[in-house]
Amino acid sequence: MDLKVKQTLEDIFVAGLRAVDPEEAVKRHVRLTGNRLEVGERSYQLDSFERIIVTGFGKGTAPMASALENILGDRLTKGWITVKYGHGLPLKKVRIMEAGHPVPDEAGLRATRFILDQLEECADKDLVLCAFSGGGSALSPAPRAPLELSEKQQTTQLLLECGATIFELNSLRKHLSVCKGGQLARIASPATVVSLFLSDVVGDPLDVIASGPTVPDPSTFSDCLQIVERYGISERLPQRVFKLLRDGAGGLLGETPKAGDAAFEKIHNLVIGSNRASLLAASEKAKQLGFNTLILSSFLQGEAREVAEVLTAIGKEIASSGNPVPPPACILAGGETTVTIRGNGKGGRNQELALAAAISIKDWPQIALLSAGTDGSDGPTDAAGAYADGDTCQNALRKGMISRNHLSNNDSYHLFKSIGDLFITGPTRTNVMDVICLLVEKK
Repeated sequence: MDLKVKQTLEDIFVAGLRAVDPEEAVKRHVRLTGNRLEVGERSYQLDSFERIIVTGFGKGTAPMASALENILGDRLTKGWITVKYGHGLPLKKVRIMEAGHPVPDEAGLRATRFILDQLEECADKDLVLCAFSGGGSALSPAPRAPLELSEKQQTTQLLLECGATIFELNSLRKHLSVCKGGQLARIASPATVVSLFLSDVVGDPLDVIASGPTVPDPSTFSDCLQIVERYGISERLPQRVFKLLRDGAGGLLGETPKAGDAAFEKIHNLVIGSNRASLLAASEKAKQLGFNTLILSSFLQGEAREVAEVLTAIGKEIASSGNPVPPPACILAGGETTVTIRGNGKGGRNQELALAAAISIKDWPQIALLSAGTDGSDGPTDAAGAYADGDTCQNALRKGMISRNHLSNNDSYHLFKSIGDLFITGPTRTNVMDVICLLVEKK
């Protein structure tokens, strides 16, 4: 890809990334005025609390906790958070534990048990400030008895391979856990709990972000069984997982807490950062660079390669007719696509989308695209995403790689690596899903 075009795409993406910096997001929504802590539109008199505790799970929680430390200073008693490996920061009073993502591991299990044990001791005059971000579900494994972590790992991996949405995945996670789906609120009760959410979910539903540890859960065991049946995986699930779901749907097990439960009487949940905020900032940057911009949606979902077809079709329309915006144009979209794994290659949803886009625009030299995860990681790779343009397929062919074969094998990573078009940022310590930037230059 032309280096100037690549730099333009990166500049637009980074502008969106800066807008959802977790530390800055916390500072915009949490203020200390004298002895009063203001969170959104609510206010808390700190002299009415004996202890102030910070806790949470997620890839972006370290900078969130850092901001809370700086705001509260000596008023903060202590805290514990869990982040993905490599996403920690040096903190003063908050202990950081690192664990596996997207598949939970033993380190995550130990960290979650430790945090839940601490929260069990909370009293009426405790204020618990929770920081939740994308990755929070995988980073807070606490299997419901009699399940073992390995059974939850198998279930998570199976759903990921089937292309299940985050809504579907988290419905099961909640019902296989003792802390998700509002259950952490029960554990921390009778403390006052304030939860700050950095959203990595389409539409920002609080009950889905990090599987809603302090939010009423609208999903049920019966919903979980329907998801299992929809993907035809009942016989592939661990036997005890399927039995637990079936027993729960039959009323033999207690449900996750619903709206109106006493556990939520002293809970305040607030979204402080989202994909839309990132898209708006990226759009402003694109305008500054001279592009006619259009934000399509922050609700993007669906199979990555199919979404690529739709986005590139819009790019072709712009190049051909100047609709819906004339070139030079910048089309922005955000959300989270899925990949149904059919091959044995390496990649992630953003790289797969970029490869499918490259195939679609191979005869359109004026179109270029960057698709990347705001967390800096795309699937089980070290890349955040990839660049694609009209020359991608030809450049790959020169390396002996046929783009369609790599797409069929879900092997986008090796193709983009061979031509130098992976987008690598390292851990960004934020996560508001993916941002896709499509540029259409004048002919």
